[in-house]
Amino acid sequence: MVLTGCVLYPRGLSTMQAGADHRTKDLIATVSSIAHALINEAGKVIIGKNENLRRVTVGILSNGNMLLEDFPGLGKTMLSNTFARALGCKFKRVQFTPDLLPSDIMGTYMYDQKSGEFKLRAGPLFSNILLADEINRAPPKTQAALLEAMEEKQVTIEGITHKLPAPFVVLATQNPIEQEGTYPLPEAQMDRFLMKMSMGYPDRAEEKAILARRKLRGKDQHDVEQITSPKKVVAMQKALETVHVDPAILSYIVEMVQRTREDHRVVNGASPRACQNLFKSGRAVAAIDGRDYVIPDDIKGIALQIISHRIVMKPEAKIRGITGMHIVRKILSEVPVPVIQQG
Repeated sequence: MVLTGCVLYPRGLSTMQAGADHRTKDLIATVSSIAHALINEAGKVIIGKNENLRRVTVGILSNGNMLLEDFPGLGKTMLSNTFARALGCKFKRVQFTPDLLPSDIMGTYMYDQKSGEFKLRAGPLFSNILLADEINRAPPKTQAALLEAMEEKQVTIEGITHKLPAPFVVLATQNPIEQEGTYPLPEAQMDRFLMKMSMGYPDRAEEKAILARRKLRGKDQHDVEQITSPKKVVAMQKALETVHVDPAILSYIVEMVQRTREDHRVVNGASPRACQNLFKSGRAVAAIDGRDYVIPDDIKGIALQIISHRIVMKPEAKIRGITGMHIVRKILSEVPVPVIQQG
């Protein structure tokens, strides 16, 4: 050990390195504080869904898109709007319909008579949080336009590429029972979603609490306090790069994803993007918990939501009711959990 001032540092670790380590811990502590404030603020509006609020926060910190599949009226729109307001972000909602055109969401160039030139009339994609309601009702051409925005964080209009505001996150919804007049999301688009989740019905106590708060509020609208700003959100996303991921954790992630491709009931397993998303989201979970290193539980806790929707089952497995969730649960129970030493 080397004595520097009154602090003991491991041999070979300089004062500068130790200072950088302290700055990293302070940075992660700030991210954790803001993330918890965000979850608490959203929890005043969305009652009894703390796990989902935490997952959405993970998604935002990971700069990823999320798919909410659930029945109508369970608060999907309210969830998106609440987070946008708490984040201080620009929020837009698009109701996807069979006649929705790419220009309806991207925008188009309009001729300005005063200036004598064409100017961009920006569509709802030029926002920070986009709610794509009933995304599977849009025709494939419109879905393709959204695909570029989701992955590249940019759109191409009339051959000109425009960067979207940062952060840019798509929260998409689809109703599982509404099948008529829908266009199934292609595998390429499903793979672009960081995670897929459902809200679920509130239980009796939660539903009673919803009514009690509505009575206390005295109005339908919810008041949401702004917790942070778009610039700070981008800074928080960058701060995740300082979170350490042990090689054993990397192997754990790869093993889980590889096994989805080896199951005999699966046509297509999870893509390499699933590995990258587990890696990013694991860092986000660690940061929310105030740690500057990832542990196996960070990965296990989000694996179902990140991997399951990327798995394509064989027809005979579908008939027997086997889903990607079953495959991932089996893998989680079989893959040895690494032991990480933090000293």
